[in-house]
Amino acid sequence: MSIEAQERPKVAKGRRPYFFDDPSVDKVLAMVMALTGEVSVLQDRVDTHEKLAADKIWPTAENVEAFELTEEVEKERDIRRSAYLGRVMRIVTEELERLKRDTKAV
Repeated sequence: MSIEAQERPKVAKGRRPYFFDDPSVDKVLAMVMALTGEVSVLQDRVDTHEKLAADKIWPTAENVEAFELTEEVEKERDIRRSAYLGRVMRIVTEELERLKRDTKAV
């Protein structure tokens, strides 16, 4: 079965996990993370277009979809995604680190 033919669930099963005292904060975080994923995909698509252009290949939909990742390109993208996610999540991770430090100090 191809990816296009697979039916995706419309709604996640089970209860939504909550990480913050205010469920609204969790909802905003979920929205930000969904947008972060979308932007990351767009960055990969732009990268594909740039690599096709560097190889003087016209970036048609077919050529973009047929683009084959090398290990080097995959590694570059993994590094970019990790840095990007680190920037997006910086405030949350800093707060988590602060809470860990405060807990150890007690």
